[in-house]
Amino acid sequence: MEQVRTTDNLRLRLPAATACVSAVVFLLARPHLVDDTFITLSYARNLAFHGHWGLLADATSNSATSPANVLALAALTFVVRDAVFAAGVLYVLCQVALVLALRRLGTALPRWFPALTFAALTVNPLLLSSIGLEVALGAAVLGWLTVFAVERRPLAFGLAAGALALVRLDLLIFAFVLGFCVRSGRAVLGAVLVALPWFAFSWVVLGAAVPDTVVIKTLQGAQRTWGDWDFGNGPLFYARTALWTTVLSFLPTAVVPLAVRRSPELRPFALLALGGALYHGTYVLLNVPPYHWYYGPGITTATVFLCAWASGRLAVGGVLALVAASVVAYAAPGLPREFAPLTSNYASTAKYTEIGRDLRALAGSRVIGSAGEIGVLAYTCECAIVDVFADRGLLPAAIEARGAGNRWVRAALRVDYAFFDFGVRPRRPDLVLRRLPVPPPDALAHWTLDAPTLGTQELYLVPV
Repeated sequence: MEQVRTTDNLRLRLPAATACVSAVVFLLARPHLVDDTFITLSYARNLAFHGHWGLLADATSNSATSPANVLALAALTFVVRDAVFAAGVLYVLCQVALVLALRRLGTALPRWFPALTFAALTVNPLLLSSIGLEVALGAAVLGWLTVFAVERRPLAFGLAAGALALVRLDLLIFAFVLGFCVRSGRAVLGAVLVALPWFAFSWVVLGAAVPDTVVIKTLQGAQRTWGDWDFGNGPLFYARTALWTTVLSFLPTAVVPLAVRRSPELRPFALLALGGALYHGTYVLLNVPPYHWYYGPGITTATVFLCAWASGRLAVGGVLALVAASVVAYAAPGLPREFAPLTSNYASTAKYTEIGRDLRALAGSRVIGSAGEIGVLAYTCECAIVDVFADRGLLPAAIEARGAGNRWVRAALRVDYAFFDFGVRPRRPDLVLRRLPVPPPDALAHWTLDAPTLGTQELYLVPV
């Protein structure tokens, strides 16, 4: 009996330690959660408190890329009554779930493999910069999808694949790669049972089965809104202002080709790495802007493979050196950090929070046109700040522009938006936020924005 109790205590130590470390990491990351995180948090808060699916409390929208992340956050927000705290709880739960999956996958590897992988993932600068988004949830579901593939459990695999589709539809690339391990109709049935109800609801009630971000973000790529920067050369965009942070973030993906070798215990991890490579290639072909969290799945799977490969070799020291260097790079500017290690935002979360509170007092019930970043402002102001992410009246023009010149894309969009109300009119802003080089004569308010990637800019609130 004493031996059993000791064994149980040992098995609990890893998830307990994971939870404690993850909670501390979230507290450190809380001040620099990126702007898009607050888009998700606004959806979760509106759903939890008002039963409403939308970025704004008074308008329906469908720009939440990850329905599963919103639903999970909304359920936790309903309980804890604070969306940011709910994000911390979900992050901790995802970290624990991933570590448990890694422990189950690594039975043929040294016992330190799950802890080593957890450390390497947790301190990766890009993944630290993605906390609050769906990256951690996707990693947890992907970990258990791999477990069910290795254990040849087709129904469980299918259920996990359906959940993965709700986290991000594009993550199904990993399910297709791992699906060769199960190859069963029950896997398809499980995926359909989980995913179909939501996508059917979204198609009919929200006007599109696929989130509007697919149109918005691919259109940004087609219109070159980031200039010469796209997903393919995106790491160079971040390396201009954060060279070592970028190198530490992407190093696992660069090392993976050097570590590939035939080994039965590494097969599931190699399949994950292969899925990551295909995922990366798909995004290069989509030509989307280089939002840093888009690289998260590829970096996650490459890191898991690298740690599995290193666990049985002298290369463990190299992984530990990478972990130590990442911790030093994160702490170097001082704690708590004002900005995430990698960010493309125009201002810090603290600055946007200040502006959002000012706007609440200045705008009242008036509609405000966004200057390009809406997450923290909408979450803090709780007022009508509109752009294509929040106002579906602006979406028809984006749909038309996205389908222009390609009949296959146009046909797919026609099916996806079969139930969309194209008659909805855009909301007319009374005020608008503008980034301008010189002060306009009719400015109602002014703020100075400063960010590592984009430098100093002046933001003005002006009447339309």
